[in-house]
Amino acid sequence: MDKNKKRLTTSSGAPVGDNQNSITAGNRGPVLLQDVHLLEKLAHFDRERIPERVVHAKGAGAYGYFEVTNDEISKYTKADFLNEKGKRTPMFIRFSTVAGELGSADTVRDPRGFAVKFYTQEGNYDLVGNNTPIFFIRDAIKFPDFIHTQKRNPQTNLKDKNAVWDFWSQSPESMHQITYLHGDRGIPATYRHMNGYGSHTYKWVNEEGEAFWVKYHFISDQGVKGLDVDLADELAGTNPDYHTEDLFNAIEAGDYPSWTLYVQIIPFEDYKTYKWDLFDVTKTVSQKDYPRIEVGKMVLNRNPQNYFAEVEQAALSPAHFVPGIEASPDKMLQGRLFSYSDTQRYRLGVNHEQLPVNRPIVETNNYQRAGAMQYGQQVSPINYEPNRYDEEPKEDSSVDINPFEVEGQADSVPYDSSDHYTQAGDLYRLMSHDEQDRLVQNFVDHMKPVTIDEIKLRQIGHFYKADPDLGTRVAEGLGLEVPAEIKNEATE
Repeated sequence: MDKNKKRLTTSSGAPVGDNQNSITAGNRGPVLLQDVHLLEKLAHFDRERIPERVVHAKGAGAYGYFEVTNDEISKYTKADFLNEKGKRTPMFIRFSTVAGELGSADTVRDPRGFAVKFYTQEGNYDLVGNNTPIFFIRDAIKFPDFIHTQKRNPQTNLKDKNAVWDFWSQSPESMHQITYLHGDRGIPATYRHMNGYGSHTYKWVNEEGEAFWVKYHFISDQGVKGLDVDLADELAGTNPDYHTEDLFNAIEAGDYPSWTLYVQIIPFEDYKTYKWDLFDVTKTVSQKDYPRIEVGKMVLNRNPQNYFAEVEQAALSPAHFVPGIEASPDKMLQGRLFSYSDTQRYRLGVNHEQLPVNRPIVETNNYQRAGAMQYGQQVSPINYEPNRYDEEPKEDSSVDINPFEVEGQADSVPYDSSDHYTQAGDLYRLMSHDEQDRLVQNFVDHMKPVTIDEIKLRQIGHFYKADPDLGTRVAEGLGLEVPAEIKNEATE
């Protein structure tokens, strides 16, 4: 490395060798706890804001129920709340924007959080997703840097389009998500008129120990509607709480919104041969290859009585699993398993799951007796295990995770695929001409404030690689030309 350049270091001053890839057990293995740089980045990031959430600060919530409508689902998972047609499980959902602060407008162009807490008979299961089936990045080690670009410049305290597009243009895996985000679904008409997705691939395990990969799709029964850009801008000024108000009023009036849950079931061994990496959250899995299967219906029928207690203090985490549902080796998911719960421990306290909105409907038994806000749920003096007391809680090996093989050397390993353009280009080509026109205009309007042509040209190159027409039209809208080397590369 050039001695005149600054080296990236940890907070303790140690140089960082790889800031783009987590250390995993081989290409497909889980992230290793020894990746102290990843843990330091995430732990520091989780503590950067107080008291509001670091991301998803502005949101609305409601209660309801989930009802199973398909008797066949139990052959794929032993999860108790999915094992019988007609079974109802109480649930809570929190919708949110991602980048804005607590007082920001609902109608900005931004992904929407779609976080569901199921209060099951085997503990709480949280499915913490978005209204988009993909995401901007695929490794959690890049998440703090990504969110920094979406927040305020540390010097000016203003939103910084240079930072936004500098990061995206140097992270081409973001192409699929930003194409989706700048399309007609980028600003939902209401929370009721958008779909929700688990985004990641998860693992289901049935009673026989068979494992399957699964993708979640909550499809709005109200239909999917977007908001016109000009109307969204107007509402941001005249009614910044538009989506929050709409959800509350609909439920209060008895117009209960609902979503039908579908899943894509993928045979376990297919991860080795499928054309896309199943654990890459920047990619979708074709419904032609794995058709959607109906699971059940989610209905929202009750508003919170105390917004702070029930929505602001709601703590959802993808680490909250139940038997029959497990994590996949998705590196973005693996990082979230730590980061979300760690954020809640910092934001709300180590005993936040004792709060009513977070408390399971089943009895909890563990050996944690102390910590802030502990109010003595567990009264036994025994706070260790193993122990000789038969009446104290003991582990149950029947709910161990389904084992999976890992291989390879422990290293900072990137994903095998560097094709960041095919699915983004396919999405563009699926759009009607009118949709393409609006997408191009949205890109142009968003990039015009960027003051550095190098950033614009780099991003134009990514658009061109996704689809030459898209790249050319965005370049023209910005008064620039597609770089010659990009055109030459495309013709080789």
